[in-house]
Amino acid sequence: MYLIMCICKCKYKCVCVCVCVCVCPCPCPCPFSISLDCNQQLLENVDFPGNDITSLFSPDVEHCRQLCTQHSSCDFFTFVRADWNKDDRNFFCLIKASPNGQPTVQAPLQGVTSGFSLKPCSQDLEPCLSKVYQNVDFFGADYRALFTADYEECQRACTQDPACQFFTFINEAFKTVDIRNKCHLKFSWPVPRTPKVVKKTGVTSGFSQIPRISQQSTVCQGKLFPNTDIPGNDIENIPAASPEHCQALCSAHSVCTYFSFASNDLKCYMKNNNNNIVTQAKEGVTSGLPARFCQLDNTWLQVVYENVAFPTSVIRSEPMDEADTCQRTCTQDAFCQFYTYTNDNFNDPKFPRYSILYACMYANLLKHKYYLLLCFK
Repeated sequence: MYLIMCICKCKYKCVCVCVCVCVCPCPCPCPFSISLDCNQQLLENVDFPGNDITSLFSPDVEHCRQLCTQHSSCDFFTFVRADWNKDDRNFFCLIKASPNGQPTVQAPLQGVTSGFSLKPCSQDLEPCLSKVYQNVDFFGADYRALFTADYEECQRACTQDPACQFFTFINEAFKTVDIRNKCHLKFSWPVPRTPKVVKKTGVTSGFSQIPRISQQSTVCQGKLFPNTDIPGNDIENIPAASPEHCQALCSAHSVCTYFSFASNDLKCYMKNNNNNIVTQAKEGVTSGLPARFCQLDNTWLQVVYENVAFPTSVIRSEPMDEADTCQRTCTQDAFCQFYTYTNDNFNDPKFPRYSILYACMYANLLKHKYYLLLCFK
């Protein structure tokens, strides 16, 4: 029979479980107890609208269900299938939660499948994800490529490499002949990446004050070399807001051995050379070393960047009186990771003067999706 477990969260919230454990000093009887039975049903062409926590890329509904199960807050989900044709959100896994653990609404919708977290079920919460997906590309996030005889060998290469989280193998059916049998090993970015960073008068930009970077127990200080360039050996260059942001990106990249940040174009040049470091003096360039197995100082997340904009992939806008309000709004929004605020000195007809949420992709196992809030006065 079901007994009651009480959980304190603002008001009493009781859920039915098979073992009676009172984890807070509240009365166990509860007039609205809810059974958390294992529900493995998948509802095809049924949407659970609203209650979104975040969205992730996922290759199929089973993987989406595993993402929900492994997400600490997810109660249920909606997966946007490959046959969805209303917009370009194919392969989106919408992670959802509600106070009672149940969807508020169920609505018919072609091209989606919905279901529930498997947390109440007796199963492995960290399963081996051995399934491969034919004719599906996990785009981007490459850090290494090699040629292998088949996808099984590519999968083994990914499994044996601690940095690899997923892979894409190009088979014999691919149109471009000279890259067939190429195995792309990939990883997830745990650091906020802005799609574009530009200098722009009359704007203020910054990051959400809730860090989404995994925290290490050991704290360390980063090594930076002002007015110093390390030429050559580039593996990737991406936008960054500061040398410290660039250092965090390099630290997250599995093969970045050092970096150079150019303040004139706000680019982070990540490099790979395990043999030596050759430096040269160069004004406006800061180079440095990544941090490994320790927690970098993340004060760069709290910095406000004047006359710097993150101007791409707009998904939402709203007017605000000041930049601090914009930052607080971004911090309070679970989806927002960075923002841009336009002030009275802003005057560029080609640049949107309104608040916007920007999107790249955040993911747990695949590719990160980031959101930016741009606000105007």
